[in-house]
Amino acid sequence: MKRIRLTALADWIGRHRHIKKARRVENNVIELNFGDAESLYLDMTRGRSTAWLAPSRRPGQDFNAPFDTLLHQLLSQSRILEVQVPENERILRITVQPRSHYKDRRITLQLEFTGRHTNAILLDDEERIVEALHHIDASRSFREVRPGIRLEPLPPRPAPLREETKPTQERIEAWLRGEYRRVTEERLRSARAQKSQQVRKKRDKILRLLGSLPDEEELEREADRWQNDANILLANLHRIRPYDRELTAEDFEGRPVRIPLPEKVPVNRLGEHYFDRARRARAKAAHIHIERENLQDKLRFYDNILQAIEEAKEPYDLELLVPKKGRSRRKKEKLRDGELYWIEGHKVFVGRNARENRKLLEAARSNDLWMHVRDLPGSHVLIRTDKQNLPESVLQSAAKLCVDFTTDRPGNYAVDYTRRKFVKLQEGSRVEYDKYKTIQVLKEGVEIRE
Repeated sequence: MKRIRLTALADWIGRHRHIKKARRVENNVIELNFGDAESLYLDMTRGRSTAWLAPSRRPGQDFNAPFDTLLHQLLSQSRILEVQVPENERILRITVQPRSHYKDRRITLQLEFTGRHTNAILLDDEERIVEALHHIDASRSFREVRPGIRLEPLPPRPAPLREETKPTQERIEAWLRGEYRRVTEERLRSARAQKSQQVRKKRDKILRLLGSLPDEEELEREADRWQNDANILLANLHRIRPYDRELTAEDFEGRPVRIPLPEKVPVNRLGEHYFDRARRARAKAAHIHIERENLQDKLRFYDNILQAIEEAKEPYDLELLVPKKGRSRRKKEKLRDGELYWIEGHKVFVGRNARENRKLLEAARSNDLWMHVRDLPGSHVLIRTDKQNLPESVLQSAAKLCVDFTTDRPGNYAVDYTRRKFVKLQEGSRVEYDKYKTIQVLKEGVEIRE
């Protein structure tokens, strides 16, 4: 970021008296809220550091490193004492008085927008490092960054050949909001391609499974063959010796047949073995349509996610649809049926077809929250509540997911939700429910977004 913009940003921050909230919301992004609807976001990514203004929103994951704990403890609810940009430096220093300490305690958040040295560092009033976003040891740089030591200054930079005109407060605000639009679009393009690829891999796997399913008529013919072989074996048991691996005989119409004899199956159990194969083939033929329907429902589920990815307006929406930590947390949950999502730290379970909807309902706790799009067959959503009340933002996000997973058509949808104990399972995965509330969700199409 240019130094001239940093000086204008320092003036803009200096207009505020307090920092209401300070936290990390992404790996290298810090949010500072001054009590307004919008927060200042500082992206400390090396090589592409910037800042923007955007509405405050709970991060998709919690950060609990020592830096995050101290950032919150020392800067949240603090009083701003001074904001400055050192001469010829691309460094923003915000000095505050923490709320929970004596009046003489001063803490400085030093934000270094300096290319490969980009960092966020908490300093005490003696310029000793309290904590840092990135620790740097002496083997990696001449300037060590770790808690407890005095922070060495960066090498002096030459003065600019000419002084640029500092932007006005209106222009710096316009630039901050423009940066938000630019960063959002850039992230959307990258994340949309990545998330779509992840979902398409799952979709392709379902397609392969669908393509590998046997045909009902083929299974019936296979069952007839095994049943016929079983009858021929029973008629020729007296001819089979224990070490034979094949029976050469004639069928009941006088045609020659050769029937392989499986190992480790006693001669007197050969007929039963082939009759059992026939029974299993007939059972599979009778139920293969259920497996096919379940796979087709999963295919529609992933098609709906792909559509929702195209409709997403912010990277946050994409993280809800295809979370980064889904796989690792799924293993911890040992989830066999459905998909596991996380919304603001709350577990959200989603059924991809009728069988999974039923399984999730059977495994749910009585106070878990159940959601479904009214009058549409589709995914059931369960939110693990642990008996606490859920924030409105969690309900809204879960309802949006419920619509996205159920349909790819734009429109205004009613999502009913109630406690699991008020949901009664009927035949299949159909349910009756009462004591419910409703959330209205507007699903926009791609053509509306564009």
